[in-house]
Amino acid sequence: MISRAVLGGGLTIDTLPDNMTRVVEDSGKYYTWRSFGPEDQRTQELWVDMSDVRHGQVRVHGILSNSYKQAVKVALSFDFPFYGHYLRQVTIATGGFIFTGDITHRMLTTTQYIAPLMASFDPSHSKEATVQYLDNGEVFVVQWERVRLSGRESEGAFTFQVALHKTGTISFSYRDIPQSLDMIGEAEHLVKVGLSDAFMVSSNSSQSPEAQQRTIYEYHRVEIDGTKISNHSAVEFTALPTCLQHDSCERCLSSNQTSGCSWCHVLQRCSDGMDRHRQEWLDYACSEESKDATCEDYSRSDSSTGSSITPEMEDVTFSPTPLQKDCKSDDKTKHHILKASNDVKSDSSPRSEEFPNTAVIAGLAAALVLLLALILVALYINCHPAVASPLYLIQRRKNFWPSLKFQKQQPGYTEVEGEGHERYSIVEAGP
Repeated sequence: MISRAVLGGGLTIDTLPDNMTRVVEDSGKYYTWRSFGPEDQRTQELWVDMSDVRHGQVRVHGILSNSYKQAVKVALSFDFPFYGHYLRQVTIATGGFIFTGDITHRMLTTTQYIAPLMASFDPSHSKEATVQYLDNGEVFVVQWERVRLSGRESEGAFTFQVALHKTGTISFSYRDIPQSLDMIGEAEHLVKVGLSDAFMVSSNSSQSPEAQQRTIYEYHRVEIDGTKISNHSAVEFTALPTCLQHDSCERCLSSNQTSGCSWCHVLQRCSDGMDRHRQEWLDYACSEESKDATCEDYSRSDSSTGSSITPEMEDVTFSPTPLQKDCKSDDKTKHHILKASNDVKSDSSPRSEEFPNTAVIAGLAAALVLLLALILVALYINCHPAVASPLYLIQRRKNFWPSLKFQKQQPGYTEVEGEGHERYSIVEAGP
């Protein structure tokens, strides 16, 4: 049975019996997905046995396995396509999800996530609880094993995993779900199952002209009905083609696999304007550039504005044609082409070859005199340290040369304030 449901901007799965396969499409935009019950063979196929050495080396993360509300970045061995963007690094969180954003901030649970079961899990409560992962070059798997909810540890341990395949397929697999998810969804236990992505736009802060205010916009979310998550169930997501995969204007505007795509010629990028490159799309006015434009228009524009001299022609010497040899010019303002290395210079004065530029020579002479004077002063101060004037300069040098300071982001992560701008710290430089 196939059903489509869109509710409040999110996507939900209709209620069906646990042993039936459910398929939902989000208008053919980013993903299609299927939900499998305990009786489906696919449920067993999607579960990755972490104890099987054939899948690769499993790493139990010591910090995550003994922490609460902790997140750690992990590099991937392959490019993983997520909403058309290729990721080489993700952030694993103790709360049952993976954060996929570039900038780590306090609101990781808001958007840009892959969440098999986002909840307030506390692996540090029990020595049996672990957060482990493996990466064999084809799939990246994270498993939260025997983790319990903070403050509700007696209600049972959860075991589930997420698998990111090199093809872009994502699967959620559940082994132990001791209670229904609709029973744990309280204000202090935020529960989410699904996918989300967002783009970030920077603008000048109204409070400080020098500060950059960053605003995160969630442009798409997939929400899976938590009531259908139970023991031995699974959800599989299949990535659909996106505008970003097209690398030419012709493919961008004529592909029947995608819709709503526009070609930004200045960026050489295909997009619908709603992806992580939104900032560049706005900065280069791509929406205006691509309005009613065709690939032929861009080709004609390139032909009309193309340069007659290419970088490969810089070292080519042009010989005069017979017609040019016969032409006589008595104009005293005739241009002489002077070639020095790869630079081509134009000189309109016939006397410029005979007389050097006096201003340049005067400037060099003044610089040499100043340098000589500074050397003499330094030698004098070094030989006569007790003289009043040099001693005064040494004692007062801090007034003339204040301590150097520079701005530096907090190492490892950047906190995003409620207003949306980054927090910077002033660090005094060392000696």
